[in-house]
Amino acid sequence: MREAVTALIPTLRENGREAEDNRWIPQDNVDLLDKAGVFRLAVPARFGGLDVPLVDQAAVVSEVSRGCASTGWVASAWVQGGWVTSLFPDAVQEEVFAGGAVRVSGGLAPTAVLVPTDGGYLLTGSWGFNTGVRGAHWDFLAAVIPGEGEEYTPVYAMVPADQLTIADDWHVSAAAGTGSFTASAQDVFVPAHRVADAAELVTGTTGGRANAGATGRNYGLITYVMAMSVAVFTGAARGAYDTFVERARGRGIAYTDWTDLSAHPLTQVKVATAANKIAAAEALTHNFITALQDRADAGEHPTVADSVRVRGESGFAVQSAKEAVEALHEVAGASSLLRKEPFQRFHRDVLGLSRHGMLTPNTNLELQGRVLLGHEPDTLFL
Repeated sequence: MREAVTALIPTLRENGREAEDNRWIPQDNVDLLDKAGVFRLAVPARFGGLDVPLVDQAAVVSEVSRGCASTGWVASAWVQGGWVTSLFPDAVQEEVFAGGAVRVSGGLAPTAVLVPTDGGYLLTGSWGFNTGVRGAHWDFLAAVIPGEGEEYTPVYAMVPADQLTIADDWHVSAAAGTGSFTASAQDVFVPAHRVADAAELVTGTTGGRANAGATGRNYGLITYVMAMSVAVFTGAARGAYDTFVERARGRGIAYTDWTDLSAHPLTQVKVATAANKIAAAEALTHNFITALQDRADAGEHPTVADSVRVRGESGFAVQSAKEAVEALHEVAGASSLLRKEPFQRFHRDVLGLSRHGMLTPNTNLELQGRVLLGHEPDTLFL
């Protein structure tokens, strides 16, 4: 599959401007990745999925991102959705995976309310930054069930995407092709069996077979999301590096006597710096992904210490990928700003995606630093 995705890189790059103009990846990208089997990566084998280890899931997503960061971000979200679905009770899995390859988006912020009714709940609320919802079959959505007084129970509901209203509000300067529109629900009926307790879902204890015990796939929700998201950054940074090197040879430096950008010592320093920062980000990511897989293979759920490590090292990897692309941008020349050039899109997308609340380097490094210095974590997102 990775070889098949690598062969698609030229097409994904060529389609990058269309994705940006339409604020959504072309159907051609979706179809090509579907045919390659990308959306079956995390689907349990008993439903016809590939059910591959995390290191392989991340490798494929990274390769997609080397072609187009927006397409990689959407692919990552849908692969994650397949894995999250495997945390739900079996009855939900049987519904969602009935068609084999499936595209599941998600809203992790509990910005909605579920009101009990006969046979289930009525869901009302909205979820911003809902990546890929425009082309998804299902959407898993965070919400709360009100209790007495100020008490409430956080849950996740699995909802068919065609029951949601999608706002045309994704107007951004980076990662425009991700189609991360706001999805809303107004009194949408959700059967009781499609609502899972958030604590049970996060720890893989809903009773579903696919994530119970020593399955080798119980990665922990937050740590899994971090690993799959960082794969987009390392892949996109590679894409920026590839496109920079392709343009550098034989291109002059304006208003100087230099006729070959690649021959200038500063260019060489920047390229070496970028190559090493990308390699460092890839190695760091591979290390914590391997650690997550080892614990999953032992049938253990990630510990708080594991999660803090993943959060911190993810932040450092994102920062390294960002710095690599910025180093290349400093010597890329004004012509690299043309919209037809994939390099400028990689540059903007990497910088823009690094503003994601859960991936912002400073937030994650601060969390890791707190714990390394003996303080308690300042977040429940572990």
